[in-house]
Amino acid sequence: MAKCFSFAATQDSCYRYSFTRAGLKSSTTDLGDGTIMHCWIPKRHKPSKPTLLLIHGFGANAMWQFNGLIPQFMPRFNVYVPDLLFFGESYTTRAERSESFQAQCVMSLMEAQKVTKMDVFGLSYGGFVAYSMAAQFKERVGRVALGCAGVCFEEKDVGGGGVFKVVTSIEEAAEVLIPQTPEKARQLVRLSFYKPPSSMPSCFLQDFIEVMCTDFRQEKEELIQALHKDRKMSDLPKITQPTLIIWGEHDQVFPLELAHRLERHIGDNAELVIIKNVGHALNAERPKELYKHLKSFFIDSHPLSKQASHGNGTKSD
Repeated sequence: MAKCFSFAATQDSCYRYSFTRAGLKSSTTDLGDGTIMHCWIPKRHKPSKPTLLLIHGFGANAMWQFNGLIPQFMPRFNVYVPDLLFFGESYTTRAERSESFQAQCVMSLMEAQKVTKMDVFGLSYGGFVAYSMAAQFKERVGRVALGCAGVCFEEKDVGGGGVFKVVTSIEEAAEVLIPQTPEKARQLVRLSFYKPPSSMPSCFLQDFIEVMCTDFRQEKEELIQALHKDRKMSDLPKITQPTLIIWGEHDQVFPLELAHRLERHIGDNAELVIIKNVGHALNAERPKELYKHLKSFFIDSHPLSKQASHGNGTKSD
């Protein structure tokens, strides 16, 4: 008997309605070369407002990860929320899997929307992409916020003696980040939350897997492998934009040590905020506190934002 109700599909529809009601619309852009990028864009871009780009991490599509932030930022910014390649409705037939290529595709998408300057917030894997955008497009990216983004991890950190204590191989990481069974989904939730839900029925988890975790499974595994392979700190450029590093005290996906490592790497332009009693899923577990720090960084300490014009990437106060 065919399943007649899907919680995940219903929730996805609710998020879609929420985004639309907030003033965004769904837009698909063909970048050529077999690459299609989907993005939620303002129904009307207002030149008097600065632009804020929100880049999601692994898991579901962008709507699921940023639904709580959209109503907060819409009055102050032209908000753009892309689906990265192989998430939501974005994909490519090209073979590239690096965060550098993801960053180039996001910037090409913004060019197609005629947006030339932007501030960026990247969450987890989205932080890798945001960091790469800031490094590659220095004149176009202003302020950068990175949420639990282990940009500074190295290939040698995975395995015996590395900073990752829970996941011991990149293959195991892929199995958890792209769960295909309810038990793997439970493991992902336990790793992501400081206080995971007490009840996670298998029927709901299986439904979520079928709706959100089956498309582009192989390609997503390749994204994870590309992050890890030959990764060394010596190859990581130092971005110069004002940067907020925001982290959960009990992050088990990217341990807190990586936050301090990233702060040291960037230097004087970096500010580190650690949220206590929270894990990796800042957006789900502490959305109000996350917004408070993002507001302080993007709005309160950004004089040009108050004047409704875009900042030029000068050092933060």
